[in-house]
Amino acid sequence: MALTTTTEPVAATAVPPSPASKPTPRWRNRESLTAWLFLLPSLIGFLIFTAGPVLAAGVISLLDWNLFSPPTWAGLRNFARLGPDPTFWSALGNTAYFTFVSVPLTILVSLALALLLNQGLRRIAVFRSLLLLPYATITVAVAFVWIWLYIPHDGLVNAVLGILGIDGPAWLISDNWAMPALILMSVWKSFGFGMVVFLAGLQAIPQQLYEAARVDGTSPWQSFRNVTLPMLSPALFFVIVTSIIGSFQVFDQALIMTNGGPGTRTTTLVMYIYRTGFENYDQGYAAAQSLVLFAFIVLITATQFSFQKRLVHYDN
Repeated sequence: MALTTTTEPVAATAVPPSPASKPTPRWRNRESLTAWLFLLPSLIGFLIFTAGPVLAAGVISLLDWNLFSPPTWAGLRNFARLGPDPTFWSALGNTAYFTFVSVPLTILVSLALALLLNQGLRRIAVFRSLLLLPYATITVAVAFVWIWLYIPHDGLVNAVLGILGIDGPAWLISDNWAMPALILMSVWKSFGFGMVVFLAGLQAIPQQLYEAARVDGTSPWQSFRNVTLPMLSPALFFVIVTSIIGSFQVFDQALIMTNGGPGTRTTTLVMYIYRTGFENYDQGYAAAQSLVLFAFIVLITATQFSFQKRLVHYDN
């Protein structure tokens, strides 16, 4: 008789897992704490000087307030006043005109000068510093210099045009030439910022790409279009976004050089907001206008960012 042995499975004794150490909270981490300490001044400044005023403008836009008497509730009445206000729409049109002419011109001048200064020429650092001076100079001083340049009979601009046989206009009091005069001055004042950003972008492009393009027999224009522009697209995108935001807030050069004239030809939206709030003391209506300007800037910036993935090339 055969004996059969059955082996019963032995139940494994479960070993209790060792208690896992509790993860240290991120705020106790030394590196995170250091980062927050460095960010704290900027964060406080943002809350006080940016987020706070925006929230305050939202509240004031719902009030009827002239700074001297207690505010009263107005609801959306201040926003309803924007529709039939011809000066508001004129100021908005002037600001859009200034933006969509000055920004492309500034970018073209900045890029051309950055390409020129990127060449390995002697004493090129001196030229870089000189070309950056207009951007570093305060706008008020630059505006007064350009007022002198635009004097109809004795100004330098019309004197040069007279040598060329051209009768120059009365720039700052002409209906047709006052805004182009402001744009020309603003391009001269602001091209230095874009030039520095483009120059940094150009110097970061690997030279091997240009060498490979030369081996393939590409022309300088093809090399610029197929190598320089794609590699420069992050810097170009940054300059476009910041330039449009800045140009929608143009104020000081128009106030000093033309005071918004002739008529309302050079009255920008920020200037109209300033006059509404601090000359006419209509704080609620000024706050409503500023919120509309804020919405325009956010909309345009969001539209630009929606095209970022398609148009901006990041070299990984």
